[in-house]
Amino acid sequence: MNPGRPVPPPLAKTISLDTTGSGPSTGVLAAAYGATSAVSGLVPLTVARREPGEDDVEIAIEFCGLCHSDVHATRGEWREPPYPLVPGHEIVGHVTRVGSAVEDFATGDRVGVGCMVDSCRECDSCLEGLEQYCERGNVGTYGAADPRHADAITQGGYSTSVVVDKRFVLRVPEALDPAAAAPLLCAGITTYSPLRYFDVEEGDAVGVVGLGGLGHMAVKLAKAMGAEVTVFTTSESKFDAARELGADHVVLSKDADAMEAANRSIDVIIDTVAAPHDLNPYFRTLRLDGALFQLGLPADDMPPVSPGLLIRRRLAYAGSLIGGIEETQEMLDFCAEHGVASDIEIVGAGQLNDAYDRMVAGDVKYRFVLDTATLQEPSERADA
Repeated sequence: MNPGRPVPPPLAKTISLDTTGSGPSTGVLAAAYGATSAVSGLVPLTVARREPGEDDVEIAIEFCGLCHSDVHATRGEWREPPYPLVPGHEIVGHVTRVGSAVEDFATGDRVGVGCMVDSCRECDSCLEGLEQYCERGNVGTYGAADPRHADAITQGGYSTSVVVDKRFVLRVPEALDPAAAAPLLCAGITTYSPLRYFDVEEGDAVGVVGLGGLGHMAVKLAKAMGAEVTVFTTSESKFDAARELGADHVVLSKDADAMEAANRSIDVIIDTVAAPHDLNPYFRTLRLDGALFQLGLPADDMPPVSPGLLIRRRLAYAGSLIGGIEETQEMLDFCAEHGVASDIEIVGAGQLNDAYDRMVAGDVKYRFVLDTATLQEPSERADA
């Protein structure tokens, strides 16, 4: 443990959790934090990681980003997950062991793991490097049945270690700060992918709706691609922050005159807002053949979109989901080359529940990252 990192309070309770898929007698113990029910909050757990197979990479986790989807998942707000559940899909660490068939990674390499740890590898999407759209469903980094390992439930990065198939491990460039790189594995690729799909280049006009964890990455990435960036926000308090991130223009979206002045000024919009909101005013800001990519996933229905707005300017309304492994590696390399990283606040294990509450309240600028050095050593596993 590095002496400069905070030390967590003594663990009041430890729950043993087998994730090896091969029974309680095998596996490597890892300290973790996770939820045991929708109302438990995050508590200390002990996870049993599988022994690395021939294609596996064992990773000592150094940092793991906190994503708002972690809050939804652990609190059962999207669906009832399999508890106990260790969240975290923005993982950065270093390699401690590799399987006999692993050639691209070696002990000591700095690596990352994002939102998925496997896919069918056979469908058209997987063969095209679009594993996130696997037609049989990709295997999420946590809370998912892992069919290659006896349907063990995957457990995420709020932990001291993880074992992942080499095909889903990413190389983190040394030029990137490891803590600030962690959110790139979700927020970074989620915003990079639609910008690349639309072939954003120098001189294009990009609009960003919302200035949270996703929105601030969209601004940084679009600027690094050479775009002119306009941030749309409902809060005047975000104006200075948007400009500090590099935004060329900031528009108060609840100001009808300001929105009218932005008419036909944007080529592509990245909408990061996860609450229901009216999209029609934003469509009016798009030029001919423009597109709006919806990245936020509201829990409730959105107001209807006017087909006339789409038809009159040949506009596209699209969604986008993270990115494939090849594209995610491309994104990491792009960020290293252009000096792009997430703005973060590092938290210790004992601060996780407060961090969740602060995320819900919008009190973070712009991403929390867990320092796993604050996790205690794992306890002995129970027989159950």
